[in-house]
Amino acid sequence: MTMKGIYRWLFDPEYGSREHFVARWLFLRAMGLIYFSAFYALLFQVRGLIGSQGILPAADYLNALRSLGAARFWYAPTLLWLSGSDHLLMGICWAGMIASVILVVNIWPRMMLLVCFVCFLSFVSAAQDFSGYQSDGMLLEAGFLSMFLGPEGIRPGLGVKQRPVRAAMLLLLWEWFRIYFQSGVVKLKSGDPTWRNLTAMYEYYQNGPLPTWVGWYLQHLPHWFHVATAAATLVMELVLVWMVFLGRRWRIVCFFVVTAWQICVIVTANYTFLNYLVLVLAVFLLDDSFLLRFVPARWRAELKRRCDVVVSEATAEWRFWPRIRTGAVAFVLMWVFYATLAPTVLMFWQAAPLPARPLVALEPFRIANQYGLFAVMTPHRYEIEFQGSNDGENWIAYPFRYKPQDLKAYPRIYAPYQPRFDWNLWFASLGPWQQNLMVPRTEELLLENDRDVLGLFRGNPFPDKPPRFVRAVLWQYWFSTMDEKRREGIWWRGQLLGDYAPTLTKLPNGYGVVGDVTNQAVRP
Repeated sequence: MTMKGIYRWLFDPEYGSREHFVARWLFLRAMGLIYFSAFYALLFQVRGLIGSQGILPAADYLNALRSLGAARFWYAPTLLWLSGSDHLLMGICWAGMIASVILVVNIWPRMMLLVCFVCFLSFVSAAQDFSGYQSDGMLLEAGFLSMFLGPEGIRPGLGVKQRPVRAAMLLLLWEWFRIYFQSGVVKLKSGDPTWRNLTAMYEYYQNGPLPTWVGWYLQHLPHWFHVATAAATLVMELVLVWMVFLGRRWRIVCFFVVTAWQICVIVTANYTFLNYLVLVLAVFLLDDSFLLRFVPARWRAELKRRCDVVVSEATAEWRFWPRIRTGAVAFVLMWVFYATLAPTVLMFWQAAPLPARPLVALEPFRIANQYGLFAVMTPHRYEIEFQGSNDGENWIAYPFRYKPQDLKAYPRIYAPYQPRFDWNLWFASLGPWQQNLMVPRTEELLLENDRDVLGLFRGNPFPDKPPRFVRAVLWQYWFSTMDEKRREGIWWRGQLLGDYAPTLTKLPNGYGVVGDVTNQAVRP
């Protein structure tokens, strides 16, 4: 094949894949559902997180970036530059959710993918600490590449009139591969002894951000099970995923192995939409020869007929504007490929002479990411709890919606829903409050009985008027034993370790600190 032939084989939709119409259709419907879960979760949280009266107001953050001049629009690509109001913030969430539903029903998919991407990027770019998750980058990368994969038209059906662009499809598989492989590499490079001695899964199920009741039962399985799952994790991430580069049968086998694995992760840990997205990306391991048996008969005949039409380089006319469009697509996708390949190379060859500017330029858009899940395992489970008091002696806890607190409440399965406030508190509990200023900021807003922030909790123990004092304390939690669950009906055991952040009270001219600022809980 000539260079021109390779170029058109990769980037020209007329030379696109004839074996992935069904896979593309399934993937885009699943992308709509994943986008929907992300925007649906934000509807109930976004004002409390980054609203005008939220914990980390987006308007304040964007105002601080105005000193960058016109460059601020590149480093913070968000529609919120138009207005920092709560109305626009909610409008972005509603627009994204409506577009995701329209994408699911397969109406104007390419435009709906663009709307979803722009809306989600607008949130991520202004959310600060509340959008620092790898799952956000995964969705933005997959969403961006999907726009080059989606078929044209208002009602394209299976999109048989426009073949899937191979380069976009291969980059989606490349993202899938990197999520696994880079995560396996960082586990070994991190130096965490639990991965080297295969003890990483001993307390994995109880120490994650939001455990599930299924994880509770798995935690109590024998020693050999946890050793085996740790070894299987490394084998899958470092060895099995290379089957993507092998023949068709190997890829089909790989699909079923990783799908079963992701389903197990979904039911044992609430990692938001992350595992759903990784599961969906794997659909490109399958081709239409395998998937056609599941396609309704009324579509099957037309799809087979269309797939029999071969466009030859000798007879296909390559007009001016399609040539320009293909060139633009090739430029963008090759840029993304380089920006994702370079970090992978640098993991093994740190002195590689690779230009960094193409990587830096794409960083604000989160469409070319480096991944590394569970590089270092969390050895303990700490939880921050907010408490209010009117006398400084008797304290009442603010009840969380999703975090462990009630020892008898079983840990539920919430994913793909993502409670970002609860997630951030889990990360904050691993470090001092000085590095997590969202905690004292939340204390201040609870002293105001701020409605939006209170909406992040399950209830308000001070409905009539705010408390005089608010503090943040640190707990350590463990799964209960089988015997404790039988005798006492508890899923958790908890121990209060002490204050996490200073106790605050409201003064006429601001907020005051009560007690010793340096008095903090000591972690075992």
